[in-house]
Amino acid sequence: MSSNSFGKLLTVTTFGESHGPAIGCVIDGCPPGLALAAEDFRHDLERRATGRSRHTSQRRESDEVEILSGVYEGRTTGTPIALLVRNTDPRSKDYGDIAQTFRPGHADYTYWHKYGIRDPRGGGRSSARETTMRVAAGVVAKKWLAERHGVRVRGHLAQLGELTPDGFDWEAVEQNPFFWPHAAQVPALEQYMDGLRKSGDSVGARVDVVAEGVPPGWGEPVYGKLDGELAAALMSINAVKGVEIGDGFAAVAQRGSQHRDELQMDGFTSNHAGGILGGISTGQPVTASVAFKPTSSILIPGRSVNLAGEAVEVVTKGRHDPCVGIRATPIVEAMVALVLMDHALRHRAQCGDVGEVAPRIA
Repeated sequence: MSSNSFGKLLTVTTFGESHGPAIGCVIDGCPPGLALAAEDFRHDLERRATGRSRHTSQRRESDEVEILSGVYEGRTTGTPIALLVRNTDPRSKDYGDIAQTFRPGHADYTYWHKYGIRDPRGGGRSSARETTMRVAAGVVAKKWLAERHGVRVRGHLAQLGELTPDGFDWEAVEQNPFFWPHAAQVPALEQYMDGLRKSGDSVGARVDVVAEGVPPGWGEPVYGKLDGELAAALMSINAVKGVEIGDGFAAVAQRGSQHRDELQMDGFTSNHAGGILGGISTGQPVTASVAFKPTSSILIPGRSVNLAGEAVEVVTKGRHDPCVGIRATPIVEAMVALVLMDHALRHRAQCGDVGEVAPRIA
């Protein structure tokens, strides 16, 4: 298997390259009867898209979704849902200078050794353009989770370089291009990014995500742990170098008496575990944090080698994000939603007859 698919009962396969004619995905296993139309995808695809502010790549794609199968008279049929998005604004000539060289920090060198051939145009399959289809598939999962289980998945930018929020307001997140939860800081973020862009450099970021309304019982106890599969799904996103569930690495310095989430009938006293115990959801919010590395394609010269093994200096021109984390929030949300929907279907398939078990903590 070439691993372009993920999920068990809900399976998503993506295809296409950054500068090919189109990208797409096939969603297999979505139950029938879910209302679905092309316009349902527009909001989240616009949230992910480039060219919406000066702080991201200026590539401008229309990102119009074509539903090729799996929907009849506005509702899913239970058969595979095929989605297609045409690439309308590639600029392949920007990559002519690096076709024979390996960009430092990029996937050029590893793709070359794996396949013996690579598509240098925009990174080909390793481009963040591929995440468009993850977000599109995530729209289906978000909608199904909300309608069937009342689950809401949302995220925000929790750190940009050295900057962290001075306050928190969910309403502010959707009102600025950074998905930042403190509106008063947005001018400072813009100034920070303007200086970074002028310097030709890039910076990393952290995105936090929370899924509220997840009932207890989702997940498998050993090899299909909910937190394990969330971590794998989030690590599969381009440029991700770290994933934490709940308190994550902060748990190293905690005492057991502090980290354990004590139980009371009116609720857990804390959520250090991130809503998952033994690989199974507790009914608390499921929380995760994702670390994105700085963008590898920058204007500052870097040392590398070419296909002939000669030393070269690389400067990556073209349209690139000075921080990929700025538009990563909808991608992170999508991957969490897809994993949760898959586990909801798996739980229903094996344990649907169990019903609700007492006691149930509020």
